[in-house]
Amino acid sequence: MYRIAKKFSFSASHQIKKLPPTHKCARLHGHNYGVEVILESAALDEVGFIRDYAELDSLQDYIKEKFDHRHLNDILGDNFTTAEHLARHFYDWCKTQWAETSAVRVSENINTWAEYRP
Repeated sequence: MYRIAKKFSFSASHQIKKLPPTHKCARLHGHNYGVEVILESAALDEVGFIRDYAELDSLQDYIKEKFDHRHLNDILGDNFTTAEHLARHFYDWCKTQWAETSAVRVSENINTWAEYRP
């Protein structure tokens, strides 16, 4: 199995409102998010690619248009702004673009990430 990945980034704010008010993530705060899309295939095209990395740039366009420097609660709803929910959201979007999409990872910092992989 062949696997490729490409990372993108954006900045946004959110609140996780189901947390107790004393939890730091219940307060309005922001992150410099990382989004990594992973594609897998048992076969390569005639060039030797799963996909040309440049094809994946439409994810960056989508992120910049819909998410960058925005409040995620306004976009996704109050109960869907965790890294886990973001990973699922971006996976669903990527899967409609590239059938080879196998997973998406979302990080809020350099030490942690959440992944959606069906």
